[in-house]
Amino acid sequence: MSNKARRHKRVRFHVRRRTAPGHGPGVVVVDPGAPAPVVRVVAFGPEELVETEVTDLDVLADLAKRFPVVWVDVQGLGNAETIRGVGATFGLHPLALEDVVNTHQRAKVEDYDDHLFLVVRMLTSNHRLDTEQVSLFFGKGFVVTFQERPGDCLEPVRKRLHVAKGRLRSAGVDFLAYALLDAVVDAYFPVLEQCGEWLDAADDEISSGPGRASLAQIHQLRGELLLLRRAVWPLRDAMGELSREPNPLVSDETRLFLRDCYDHTIQIIDLVETYREMCADLRDFSLSMVNNRMSEVMKVLTIIATIFIPLGFIAGVYGMNFDTALSPWNMPELKWRLGYPFALGIMVFVALGQIYYFWRRGWLRD
Repeated sequence: MSNKARRHKRVRFHVRRRTAPGHGPGVVVVDPGAPAPVVRVVAFGPEELVETEVTDLDVLADLAKRFPVVWVDVQGLGNAETIRGVGATFGLHPLALEDVVNTHQRAKVEDYDDHLFLVVRMLTSNHRLDTEQVSLFFGKGFVVTFQERPGDCLEPVRKRLHVAKGRLRSAGVDFLAYALLDAVVDAYFPVLEQCGEWLDAADDEISSGPGRASLAQIHQLRGELLLLRRAVWPLRDAMGELSREPNPLVSDETRLFLRDCYDHTIQIIDLVETYREMCADLRDFSLSMVNNRMSEVMKVLTIIATIFIPLGFIAGVYGMNFDTALSPWNMPELKWRLGYPFALGIMVFVALGQIYYFWRRGWLRD
């Protein structure tokens, strides 16, 4: 992850629910600042595929009758009528639709008899590490996804559908739901690889010379890894429940693939925990290096001060200007031709003697 990305402010965790306390359940209240929804539909069977962007939701029912699988992708949650309209077309539960617009949900799986509702956290592709909520419904013949804003990591799934090779076009909605979940989970790995590379670079940088920037970037990365941890830990439980618990909407064959997705989630958790520990170690290492360098500076300054203490004493003694006419013991060197070189020689001898002593003691060596 680049240093430019590391300079952004730390991600803050804000939970803002738009329904008033005591409000009735199943009410869809959207965020006024949310982008307007864009509804994209991919309807397909083994031999045919139609992908289009719709503005009239009545088209969804027609496509559901013509094709065995319909994937409706709603990008943007700024219109309650669109969300309720899609929910009414496929019979989505009102409580689940309420969770769709309240985008602080943990990753989870909820069974509503005729359809399953899943919430996952998807990494966003901006200059800092952040996540957005993806709500996924699937039932008989349909998959519906709601995203907070346009832009996602699901483009590989769309390309695989167009290629018409493999099991994705011929399998049911449960396998399409697995493919979408797998794309969301696998999108964590490139980001974590960048985090690992940045930690290695930070280790080298701290070894050469730590600074405030290194500590600030380590602190920010640790906060972003905490964000990933909050997103992935519940996802592990959700994927485990989906891969283990029998459900008529999920075939045994698809459940095997979901186990692989569960394993990827465990790997992500291990990497996040490892990198968080590395951040803590690097922070301690950086502080230790700063303290060591400060100790080296203090040692040099102390040695210099120690050398000049006796020199200052000698200079002070010979600067008292006693009158030699009153007593022969009052610094006869003052009348001596070589008195000044004699005083300087004493200072040089004392300084060199101290330096030699410090060198023998190992205080002047690395």
